[in-house]
Amino acid sequence: MSTTAELNREAKSNLRRRLLQARQKIPHRVWRQKSDRICEHLHHWEYFRRCRVILAYTSFRQEPDLSPLTQHHNHWGLPRCVGKDLHWHQWTPQGTWPLAKGSYGILEPHPESPPMEASLVDLILVPAVACDVKGYRLGYGAGYYDRLLSQPIWRDVPTVGIVFEYARLPSLPRDVWDRPLDSVCSESGLFV
Repeated sequence: MSTTAELNREAKSNLRRRLLQARQKIPHRVWRQKSDRICEHLHHWEYFRRCRVILAYTSFRQEPDLSPLTQHHNHWGLPRCVGKDLHWHQWTPQGTWPLAKGSYGILEPHPESPPMEASLVDLILVPAVACDVKGYRLGYGAGYYDRLLSQPIWRDVPTVGIVFEYARLPSLPRDVWDRPLDSVCSESGLFV
């Protein structure tokens, strides 16, 4: 007999596969337009403009691209996968340390680039395969962000799940350890 956790794992896996396939089919021009709309919503958000440091990500496999935001904000942190954890590093577009492909093929900061001080972080922009209207997130299945956001040092930092509107769903299968994000942003708007 299957447990609830096994059923959730299978449901998440099937949903993840379908949503990733749909995302890969988005024409580049449409993907760019949708990404730019997400950036506009974030840029016009009062809280975003007041943030000292924002943690973000580099777009991979047609995730929404947030790079236009780097023109409007100077203090960013980007993750680097180290074992089963994310290590955050300071990053600026004109920085001295170039980004390089990490173990998953994702552009990451150089290991010697300055580490990010968690106490300075005001916002985390979280990549997602999908989010539901309550803020629950479907990730890629490796648990990097689940582990990160469960740590006391990050627990109170506001989070925004970044998805395209087709992946902002009424509900998602979830496990007892899943924790909702504070907000979700798609090309249709910022849902706080």
